[in-house]
Amino acid sequence: MKSVEIQGNERTNFGSKYAQLERKAGNVPCVIYGGEAPIHFSAPTLAFKGLVYTAEAKTAKVTVGGSTVEAVIQDLQFHPVTDQLMHIDFIQLVEGKPVTIDIPVKLHGQARGVLNGGKLKSVLRKLSVRAVPASIPESIDLDVTDLRIGKSIRVSDVTPEGFEILNATTAVIVTVKKARGAVDDEDEEGTEEGAEATAEATAEAAAE
Repeated sequence: MKSVEIQGNERTNFGSKYAQLERKAGNVPCVIYGGEAPIHFSAPTLAFKGLVYTAEAKTAKVTVGGSTVEAVIQDLQFHPVTDQLMHIDFIQLVEGKPVTIDIPVKLHGQARGVLNGGKLKSVLRKLSVRAVPASIPESIDLDVTDLRIGKSIRVSDVTPEGFEILNATTAVIVTVKKARGAVDDEDEEGTEEGAEATAEATAEAAAE
């Protein structure tokens, strides 16, 4: 996975009052859990741009007080009105120790249903994954080429390699909805199969 390097300043004063002072100074209060003890730090909001505002899953290499740890985002808090980044909880990556992280879903190919006039709808753009650090995927890639109108790809259709997907197995990831004027995929297939059968029968009759 790609990493974003963050230079943090250790926080020794806690509580909402001090957190507000950090935000007024243009910083984001953060905590890293999962190590021997929580690491409290803050860093400029801009330092998190490539980590938070991206469709890619990335790790953070955070340096605080001369020590560097690698971590992933566990939770984000935004202001309900201004959408300002308010707080970040991280979980430290420890070799062999599983962590939970949201991984983006990437779709590949052009769905058959879309070619027939349907509309592709992404329902889950990220999946919750549990894995040891060495097995965390950068993305979950799905081929939608054979997806027909009215059909969906669910969590149960994904074969994880080295990680566990925590979402409900019945949850829909992507689907093709029928739009006005769309061709019925099933009818189209039936017509194709019928045409093939007729051609075969004609060829056999000619041979006799």
